[in-house]
Amino acid sequence: MSWIRTIPFEQATGKLKKLYARVTGPDNNVDNIMMAHSLRPHSMEGHMVLYKNVLHHTGNTIPKWFLETLGVWVSERNGCDYCVRHHFAGLQRLLGDEARGQAILAAIRHNTPSQAPLDAREQAAMVYAAKLARTPEDMEQADVIALRDAGWGDGEILEINQVTAYFCYANRTVLGLGCSTAGDVLGLSPNKSEDPDDWGHS
Repeated sequence: MSWIRTIPFEQATGKLKKLYARVTGPDNNVDNIMMAHSLRPHSMEGHMVLYKNVLHHTGNTIPKWFLETLGVWVSERNGCDYCVRHHFAGLQRLLGDEARGQAILAAIRHNTPSQAPLDAREQAAMVYAAKLARTPEDMEQADVIALRDAGWGDGEILEINQVTAYFCYANRTVLGLGCSTAGDVLGLSPNKSEDPDDWGHS
């Protein structure tokens, strides 16, 4: 599950029990990335607020399948197979096109995003996300201008930035604590986007 002690669902009490109840999937399943926070429930709460608002909020205008694509791309660049597996399953469910999803994943795995079945605007977002994930110290205004030139508005650029930054955080949480997918149900997400307080995974 992880390299540190975690508190399972059936042993949780107090604030942790309440938070677990909000993030559970089928059969009271709690993703290991969330369970890794169990000794400090306040950090789980912060993580879920960030995750829900960055990736699953109705205020976003970029389609969720592409935000998930960025998450898979960033996670692959950071060597986080846990997040790749979870979020590719979510991507496939949202995209509803298995062959296209597999082609996107193949391009991501081979570090050849230009070979993915994505349009020029989406390709530009992939370039920005990869640079921000791997060499953030090299970012410059020209990187944002390139996104504008590709057709992204500034609000959408903010979404791309925040999804990239969130996945870097999630990847380092997983990699630094040794989270595995053992026992997880892949591809679930808090899809009741109209309610930012609903964290239930389905």
